[in-house]
Amino acid sequence: MAKILRFATLLVAIQVLFACGKHDQRLPADDVYLFSSFRGNGEDGLHLAYSHDGLVWQALNNEQSVLTPQIGGKLLRDPCIILGPDNIFHMVWTTGWEDKGIGLAHSSDLIHWSAQQYLAVMADFPTARNAWAPEITWDELTQQYFIYWASTIPGTYPQTEASADKGWDHRIYATTTQDFTHYTPTKLFYQPDFNVIDATIAKVANDYVMIVKDETRYPPAKNMLMATGPSMEGPWLLNAIPFSPKDTCVEGPTMLTTHEGHYVYFDQYTEHRYGAMYTKDFQQWQNVSEHLVMPEGSRHGSALRVSAVQFNALQQLR
Repeated sequence: MAKILRFATLLVAIQVLFACGKHDQRLPADDVYLFSSFRGNGEDGLHLAYSHDGLVWQALNNEQSVLTPQIGGKLLRDPCIILGPDNIFHMVWTTGWEDKGIGLAHSSDLIHWSAQQYLAVMADFPTARNAWAPEITWDELTQQYFIYWASTIPGTYPQTEASADKGWDHRIYATTTQDFTHYTPTKLFYQPDFNVIDATIAKVANDYVMIVKDETRYPPAKNMLMATGPSMEGPWLLNAIPFSPKDTCVEGPTMLTTHEGHYVYFDQYTEHRYGAMYTKDFQQWQNVSEHLVMPEGSRHGSALRVSAVQFNALQQLR
């Protein structure tokens, strides 16, 4: 009888632990999530926030910028930060509305940054109008960094230019580098036969997942779509059914993988607030925007996980 009672007690304990693990999305004590974003038009620069659960975010540095833009159009919009295999943070951003290049900087602690570089990524395309919302992804498979962004080259896709807003008809372009000194020539990266911006890519298990915004203006789309592929180069299989909230204009998606599943955050720019979708399998989606707390004014950024050691270096910004 005593053995039966001990077994029953153990079984209940296991069930409790399983239930807690199923619903508790808090990080281990040595992990923290960070979110980069900008405010207004991007004049004052980079803003950072942190979270322990991926839903409630608190601003660092008393809501003040931690890096002021100095290059290009002197804006710092759409910051994307990753931690590279070299244990250095690498950031790219939009430097201006009609710049043909993007910003690049590096940091070991997210406080002290290297000199800002202007990468003239569309220099070989003289009629290009812009270079918006760059993202950077380290690809373990090919051992290189992919940097990709949205650009308009007028007249390139006449079949969709009429549906664009004032001729801003984008496709995704890219370059790669292994050392941030030598870069491959810019090339067309993704052409889905519609006006597309704000691509972001993450490796999930054995697949690559790309989230994009359909920027079609006439008739308006302004929603998020998902594509999957076997590599960073694709080929990309697009799911043409939007997964973002219906009748909501969104932009700037970014992905964050937790121990339980995946968040896709997005800027609900017409409502001046952030939203989030949650999924465990990239097939079934749950709108968790009502549970999301972001610093006021946060706009188009990126999320990443850092260790306690890395986060401790940021404590002076709290």
